[in-house]
Amino acid sequence: MTVLERETSTARLAAGAVEYRLEGDGPRTVVIFHGGHLRAGLALGEEVFTTSGHRVLVPSRPGYGRTPLAIAPTAAAFADVTADLCRGLGIERIAAAVGISAGGRTALAMAARHPHLVERVILQSAVAFLPWPDRRTRLGGRLVFNARVEAATWAAVRLLMHTAPRAGLWLLLRDLSTRPAGQVMAGLSERDQAELIALFTLMRSGAGFVNDMLAVPDCAAQVTQPTLVIASRTDRSVPYSHAESLAAAIPGAELAESRADGHMIWFAPDYPAITEKIKDFLTRRDC
Repeated sequence: MTVLERETSTARLAAGAVEYRLEGDGPRTVVIFHGGHLRAGLALGEEVFTTSGHRVLVPSRPGYGRTPLAIAPTAAAFADVTADLCRGLGIERIAAAVGISAGGRTALAMAARHPHLVERVILQSAVAFLPWPDRRTRLGGRLVFNARVEAATWAAVRLLMHTAPRAGLWLLLRDLSTRPAGQVMAGLSERDQAELIALFTLMRSGAGFVNDMLAVPDCAAQVTQPTLVIASRTDRSVPYSHAESLAAAIPGAELAESRADGHMIWFAPDYPAITEKIKDFLTRRDC
């Protein structure tokens, strides 16, 4: 995969301005709710959809990019805003609502609140409705990722990635895997390391990440669509118990275990097998 800052657009909706990116020319559309510290302009794991003939619609979640937090500070509210965005773009059906990491709860809210619109749900390293994050991360996150200081935090990350990229990557991977960071790095190809360095260099938190850490009402049992939950047992950022809880709560949900060394399942040796599972899930007749 190639990490680049991509061009986005802004939709003026009843709730306010929403930044989004719509790419691809396929007949069906997948909506991707990105994870923490990302935004619509950064693509992660989209090739599986675009190469299988889907368009991808990626809105910046509230507090990220050019989408103000105030327009929809809850997952449920942004699910409604995204449904309005789809209407404005002429999208009548969504092949899948994809939730990545902290975007998982918005994908679930989208499916629960707009079942006529969403056909399937795909969750990747997704936050569920268990307490999250842990106390240390919550306190640290409020300190270094709040809207007043996050620009300085990410400027420091960019400087580190420029001057000592391997050390910077080691430092960030340490919080994403239960395995030693050195072991995680050893399992990454040079290309994957370069892609991760580029991704971390482009990240920002805005007002979104602190908002992501707030509790959200559990709507998992209201999701009736076929659901594929993908996660790694060595994920430190979002423990595997989140995936297990979602698979247990969503009727008929399928749990697929990634062999990734942590949170970033897209950079694991078994990701090609995961992509085949995703493609099969999208085309399965019983879905």
